[in-house]
Amino acid sequence: MSGLKVDGVRASIDEKQILEGIDLEVPCGELHVIMGPNGSGKSTLSHVLTGKEGYEVEGSATLDGVELLDKPVDERAKLGLLQAFQYPVEVPGVRLRELLLEVGDEHGLNFEESSDVIEETAEKYGVTQFLDRPVNVGLSGGEKKRSEIFQMAMLRPRVAILDEIDSGLDIDAVREVAAAVEEMRGPDMAVLLITHYSRILKHMMPDRIHVLMAGRIVESGGRELADELEAGGYEVLRERLGIQPRVEEPAEKPVSEFFTDTPFDF
Repeated sequence: MSGLKVDGVRASIDEKQILEGIDLEVPCGELHVIMGPNGSGKSTLSHVLTGKEGYEVEGSATLDGVELLDKPVDERAKLGLLQAFQYPVEVPGVRLRELLLEVGDEHGLNFEESSDVIEETAEKYGVTQFLDRPVNVGLSGGEKKRSEIFQMAMLRPRVAILDEIDSGLDIDAVREVAAAVEEMRGPDMAVLLITHYSRILKHMMPDRIHVLMAGRIVESGGRELADELEAGGYEVLRERLGIQPRVEEPAEKPVSEFFTDTPFDF
C-alpha cells in the first residue's frame, strides 16, 4: 500500500504502557483524523512514528512498504515522513526563504527554479510577507501554523502528521489553517490529523475518523462519528462501547485548558 500502514504498534515509556496495539492505514490521497481524550495516546503515536527517543516500541509501521520503526529520525524524514508541531519552533537568524532554498537544493532544483517555486507557493498560501523574516519569529499562532503548512507544501512529504495544529487558535485562524491543509492535499500524500476537537473538521473533508482511547483505536467511521462526539463528548462513546477510562484520561476537560492565549477559543 502506498502511504502509511501501522500494524500492532505498542509503546511504553518508563515501564508505563501507553499504546496497546494500534492498527491503522492511511493511503496516499486521503486525510484521516485521530481524535481522543487527554491521555489516550494520540501524541505518543505521533512521537513513535516520527522517531522520538525514549519509547519502547513493538510492532510495525511502514511508509510505502518500507519499515520506519527501525530507522533514525533523519532517515524517516528522507523517506517522506513529516510532522507539523502543535507549537512550531522559532528559528532566529534563519530566514524562511533561505531555509526553503536549501529544501529546493535537496530536491535537485537550481536557484532560479527554487526561487520561482517559493514565490508561487508563498502567494498561494498567503505567506509572501514571511519569506524574508526569521522562521516563525514574531508570528501569531495562526501565522506560524499557516507558515508551517506552506513549508510542508514545499517539502512535499509522502505522509504528513499534523499534531493538534488547531490548538490555541481562534475561530478565524482555525478556518485559515483548515483551508491551507485542504489546499495542500493531493493524490501523492497521506495526511494524518490529530486533534481534540471537531471544530476544525467543519472546514475540512476527512476521509476517515478514528477514535483513540486507552491506547487503542476503538471506533472508526465518517463525519457522523465526529458529530456524535460533538454532541455527547467522549463519555457517550465510552458508555456505548463499554470502555472504562484510564486514570490519566480525565472524563471532563480540566479547568486549566480553558485558559489560552486566545480566551475566546473554546
